[in-house]
Amino acid sequence: MSGTTVEFAANGTTAGGYLALPDGGSGPGVVVLQEWWGLVPQIRGVCDRLAGEGFVALAPDLYHGEFAEHTEMDRAGELMTSLPPDRAARDMSGAIDFLLADEATTGDVVGVTGFCMGGMLTLMIAALEGDRVAAAAPFYGAPLGREQFDMDWSGLSAKVEGHFAANDDFFPPEAITALGDDLREAGHDVVFHVYEGTGHGFANEENPLGTWDEAAAATAWGRTVEFLRSHL
Repeated sequence: MSGTTVEFAANGTTAGGYLALPDGGSGPGVVVLQEWWGLVPQIRGVCDRLAGEGFVALAPDLYHGEFAEHTEMDRAGELMTSLPPDRAARDMSGAIDFLLADEATTGDVVGVTGFCMGGMLTLMIAALEGDRVAAAAPFYGAPLGREQFDMDWSGLSAKVEGHFAANDDFFPPEAITALGDDLREAGHDVVFHVYEGTGHGFANEENPLGTWDEAAAATAWGRTVEFLRSHL
């Protein structure tokens, strides 16, 4: 399974990304959102795996060609903190536009999944895009603290199933649990799984943080595929 590089319109400008199609040529659309490293081969591989499960998967390149190697954590942090929020939102919305307009995509809604920074952005774009996003599956990332309270969650109509680490200094499980409780109290359909014994990045098979957990990753992946199939 291999994909192609594509360009798409993004609110008057142009963005790019990696698109993977299923063997059958069509399927439900899923936007895949990168970790703080950028649109690296591992994220392309997630698109390929989703295509292998029958989805049309598109990962927008939110850093516009820049990326960090797994040995460059400082650079990854710089790229993440310098990402203009309005540009990221524009590019993600453009990716949704692209999928919904593409003849390979079935249905009139998409799913979104993302990892670390991309997990946080998964929930943000689901809230911004309203009923265009039917399913959101964040991995070990979510808006917390000030970002949580600054967000307008009223547009969140997607069903949410998240996957989080029990040992995570970036996104502590206590804060994740509190966010889930708040969203459910507000009437949103949210399930957060916390995987015991895991650390941040546990589903990244390239193991950049030394936390890859094969069993937990397989469970989270299986749940995600089933979740996306159920709601797209």
